[in-house]
Amino acid sequence: MRSVGEFLDRGVTPGDPWSRVDDARLARAVKEQSERPVPGVQDMASYLASQVSDVSHREVVGPLLDGQGASGVVVRRGIILARWGDPGREEMAFSATKSVLSLVAGLAFDDGLLRLDEPVCRSIELPQFGNTHGRGITWRHLLDQSSQWEGELWSKPTWVDAQSTREGTESAGGPPGAGWAYNDVRVNLTALALTVLLRRSLPEVLRERVMDPIGASPGWSWHGYADSVIEVDGRSVPVVSGGAHWGGGLWISALDLARIGQLCLRSGRWGERQLLSARWIEEMWRPSPVKANYGLSWWLNDHRTVWPKAPSSGRCARGNGGGHLLWVDPARELVVSSRWGAQVETLLAEVSAAIEP
Repeated sequence: MRSVGEFLDRGVTPGDPWSRVDDARLARAVKEQSERPVPGVQDMASYLASQVSDVSHREVVGPLLDGQGASGVVVRRGIILARWGDPGREEMAFSATKSVLSLVAGLAFDDGLLRLDEPVCRSIELPQFGNTHGRGITWRHLLDQSSQWEGELWSKPTWVDAQSTREGTESAGGPPGAGWAYNDVRVNLTALALTVLLRRSLPEVLRERVMDPIGASPGWSWHGYADSVIEVDGRSVPVVSGGAHWGGGLWISALDLARIGQLCLRSGRWGERQLLSARWIEEMWRPSPVKANYGLSWWLNDHRTVWPKAPSSGRCARGNGGGHLLWVDPARELVVSSRWGAQVETLLAEVSAAIEP
């Protein structure tokens, strides 16, 4: 167990990452997680068919990647303490993509292009922000999923998204900021707005300013749909999706996802470089006025309403009900990245119990 010891971030002076760690309990926790794969993901087309509530809009319009089983890593103080499966293998991230989208928004924020509480229509021109409701939508509303925008984007209407319908969170009809719903179509609108704002494809920006500097593998990718393209300055620029209900989204390994978690844990700093401002990390993890356990596309466990058995100090990106998880716990200097594993709350509870703050 103690022989793993791989540095994820060589810019860290970590002290002893094994201090106050019950390594036998940690080993048991990750072994059990490796034995709890999410079933059915080896055929992603069939698996996705159950994710959309209305059969008339079930058509997959983005690329798919078949799943290959549970994998993950546990990182403390920048050093990998445990791994299972093949954590270097790319997998679809589903809604964990939303949290990475928030990092790209942070780059625009740091550049002075994005003001969180300013209406989106003041910085870009898109028809979705041209009517009375649209003109009231701010960047914060887009990122904390309280825009309540209604419409259709890339052939998918907001009302067809399975998750917000299934969970009963759809609250459309009120003004922006008055309600919350976890909706892939609205997140796709966020990705479109950021593409127009930055005037470049979002994967290009992410690779240049985050993924290459943190030493990510070259295999990660970020996809949109067949028709999700917009013209910017006379060029056709692809627009990525913020989830994978209809395919696409971020494809990334557990190791690279853990690198992103380590960047957030260190308040946007990697080695000697400040890649994202500490202020943006604070904003990402500030509770939404209408959803106390949600920030800017990150889940917050402050009141243990996301994962009741896990510590209240944790923040996470999660997708597909937790089948894809990036857990960041500043109190323990801990990052957990888990892919296609079931019962992730049990994993978090056991790993956290094995590592004292």
